[in-house]
Amino acid sequence: MTSPFFKFGYFNDEVSLIVAFILGLAFGFLFERGGFGSGRMLAAQFYFTDMRVFKVMFTAITTAMIGLFYLSWIGFLDLSLVYFGETFLLPQVIGGLILGIGFVVGGYCPGTSSVAIATGKIDAIVYAFGGLFGIFVFGEAFPYITEFFYSTPMGQITLPELFGIDHGIILLAVIFLAIAGFTAADWGEKFMASKKEGK
Repeated sequence: MTSPFFKFGYFNDEVSLIVAFILGLAFGFLFERGGFGSGRMLAAQFYFTDMRVFKVMFTAITTAMIGLFYLSWIGFLDLSLVYFGETFLLPQVIGGLILGIGFVVGGYCPGTSSVAIATGKIDAIVYAFGGLFGIFVFGEAFPYITEFFYSTPMGQITLPELFGIDHGIILLAVIFLAIAGFTAADWGEKFMASKKEGK
C-alpha cells in the first residue's frame, strides 16, 4: 500500500471529508488542552515571556518533515502526489507580514481563534469578525490588485528544488535550526523572567 491514500483511490470524497472532520476535531481539542486557545499565551511569544507556541509548532514542523522524508525514502509515500500551492513570492511575503501583525495585535491566528471561539472567548469572536471584514475588503479590492496578487510567480517549488540540494540536507538544516531556535527561546524566557524579577 502506498500513500497518499486519497490520490490512489483507497477512499472516496465522502470518506475524506469525514477523516478531515475527525482530524480537525482532534487538532482543535489538543490545541485547547495545550492552552493555545488563549490570546495572552499566543501573544506572549512575541514578548519572549512564554515560548510554548513557538516550541510546539516548530516541533510539529520538524517531526512532519522527518516523517515525510523517511516515509518517502522507504517508498511508502509518493511526495510528487502531495499537493501544495504555487509560490507568488512578493504578495505572499506581504500577506505573511499582514498576518503576523494581526497575530501580534489580536493575539490569535485563524486556527487558534477558531479553537478559542469553540470555548466561548469573546476576544476570539471579535478577532474572527475582523478577519471576515478583512476577507470582504480583500474581495472588493481584488480587481484592483489582481496584477500584484499574481506577481513574482515561482510555480510549485520546494526548497530542495530552489537551492538545488538534496532533501536530506534541507531536513538536517531545519533540525539544527530548530535546536538553535529552542535554545534561543529558552534564553529569551529566562532573560525576560530575570528582567521582570529585577523590577
